Amino acid sequence: MEAKRALERFDGDAEQAALALRSAGAAIARKKEHRQAGEGRIEIYAHTGERIGAMLELRCETDFAAATPAFRALARNLALQVVAMNPAYIAPGDVPAHIIAEETEKAERQARLEQKPAAVIPRIVEGRLKKYYSLNCLLEQPFIKDDSHSVRDELTACIAALKENVTVRRFVRYEVDA
Repeated sequence: MEAKRALERFDGDAEQAALALRSAGAAIARKKEHRQAGEGRIEIYAHTGERIGAMLELRCETDFAAATPAFRALARNLALQVVAMNPAYIAPGDVPAHIIAEETEKAERQARLEQKPAAVIPRIVEGRLKKYYSLNCLLEQPFIKDDSHSVRDELTACIAALKENVTVRRFVRYEVDA
């Protein structure tokens, strides 16, 4: 019904309606982010050949939500994401300060070697840190099933659908050494 109302509001413009629904979902996610997520599920995924696998803990507020197909699909997709993309952290806030300092220094040094103007170096550093996060932080990575949006966007969509807080608590990736 929400999709129908959005389409009516934007006179059938699907792109505008989708954008409005996404922003409404983000607003719901912001409201729910401080609520306790005490239920959830452990998802285990082993890739074909069973040489790479992941275990992921996805949390929500109620056992009812944890049993929904949307929540289960998100847990499965996130475990698959961990296997495929090998993130080191859940979110940028989880990256240790010394690693951020190293990456910042490396980006500044590289920009100076490329003889970039001093005025643009902070923006270059910011862009390179953002790139680092998109490679190493699960929530910032492009979603492997649709790289037009991030894993965070998928999580936000699930929060909007369930009307509950959903969080990734932890994950681990295993790989058989060659």
